[in-house]
Amino acid sequence: MEITRLQPAGLVRSPAFSHVAVVPAGATTIYVGGQNGVDESGTVVSHDAAEQSVRAVENAATALEAAGASLADVVQWTVHLTAGVDLAAAYGAIGPLIAGPGAPPLVSAAVVVGLGVPGALIEVSAIAAVLPA
Repeated sequence: MEITRLQPAGLVRSPAFSHVAVVPAGATTIYVGGQNGVDESGTVVSHDAAEQSVRAVENAATALEAAGASLADVVQWTVHLTAGVDLAAAYGAIGPLIAGPGAPPLVSAAVVVGLGVPGALIEVSAIAAVLPA
């Protein structure tokens, strides 16, 4: 039993993302709500997109661990970046963290006017699946 990530013929091939994921019956699905680059008190950790991006993914990892999962179990990432953010810096910082083992996860991204946390430049959310032992 395994999670299958596909990059079908006829769609762009990318080392950064897959297009389709098939999660078998019996897996536990875990949803992580939007995580920003903030510390435990909710304070934005930096004005730097790369630093905020790493912290947002680290916060997602903390949430996943609380549910018995890890970054490697993420099937899909959703990334929201504020307008004007250096996309190369943000993705460059988190790319190795969200890549996952084997085929990469699904990734959906959007540039937005703003986020709910003042000063936040990025928000990530995730859907993970853990296979039964």
